[in-house]
Amino acid sequence: MQRIVEQPGLFDPDLPRLRANDPVGATTEALKRLDTQGALREQLLGLCRLGPGEVWHDQVAGHRVGVLDATNREHVRMIVGADAADLIVCDPPYNIVVGGANTPALFKLNADEYRDFSKKWVQNAMAVMQRDAHFYVWMGADYKEDFQPLPDFLLLMREFPELKPRNFITLRNQRGFGTQKNWMWVRQELLYYVRGNPAFKVEAEYTDIPKILRGYYKRVNGKVTENVERSRSKNIRAGNVWVDVQQVFYRMEENVPGCYAQKPLKAIERIISSGTDRGGLVLDFFAHSGTTLLAGERLCRRVYTFDVDPIFAEITIRRLENYRKTGKTGWQWRMPFPELEKEFTVGHRWT
Repeated sequence: MQRIVEQPGLFDPDLPRLRANDPVGATTEALKRLDTQGALREQLLGLCRLGPGEVWHDQVAGHRVGVLDATNREHVRMIVGADAADLIVCDPPYNIVVGGANTPALFKLNADEYRDFSKKWVQNAMAVMQRDAHFYVWMGADYKEDFQPLPDFLLLMREFPELKPRNFITLRNQRGFGTQKNWMWVRQELLYYVRGNPAFKVEAEYTDIPKILRGYYKRVNGKVTENVERSRSKNIRAGNVWVDVQQVFYRMEENVPGCYAQKPLKAIERIISSGTDRGGLVLDFFAHSGTTLLAGERLCRRVYTFDVDPIFAEITIRRLENYRKTGKTGWQWRMPFPELEKEFTVGHRWT
């Protein structure tokens, strides 16, 4: 049963975050990766306003946030109701062990289990999207596992003939990882499918990067013109390789401490702007840091999102509340849970 939960009081996001042996004003992140912090998680769960199977209704813009399972059809229907999404964007776990930690939020399954997990949540997404809709999925590739799960997921999507592949987008990270024996990994992959024939707003693809390539000339109506003069914009289009989106790290305002592999707000806003109108409905089955919800708020779209972990659902709601109060898109390195600020100050160190 759904439970409508009232919004609690807010806090001062500029409160400095202190930890044992850290100087005042230190800019290290207040929280490490939250899904690995057992003792801290127990405390944070006590601060969460939602439990499993519950949904928070935003009385201001009509957003919804839940603690729900993406593979459970009843859970998905619980938050969506009779509505249908114009656009769905999801960032599921990539079936890769990160930092040697296998957790419920970032888990490692065998190939068949992960395929079953993926098939269930994609089926549930199909059940709640419009006849004409956009469908985006961030997906990883582990070269140590034959680039899984990306190839198996691509093959799985062939079982959904109503979803037609439209593009394969790469977001180029500024900060990579790797060794001296391999090319550094600096990319994130985004799969783009459509159902039916939804409208695509090409103006969303134009970036703030000025065009610098000149010299391509063409005679038009007897006049020789060059490519920049003839184009619709003096700026380049993003195309399917996004080099103008800053990878999120702890010094950026939009950073949410404790959330691993947070997606950039600019990327999600580009996706939403390209495929929806004001008031349109966007779904995200894996809320994590709440980026999709915040993007929808900023673009005047309704967002229904949920996470199986109550802590990430709570962070998602708090991020929206914090934005409405302060105009800030995140906490940088500061503490999203000021209720625990004192413990950090007096010497309890979470690592």
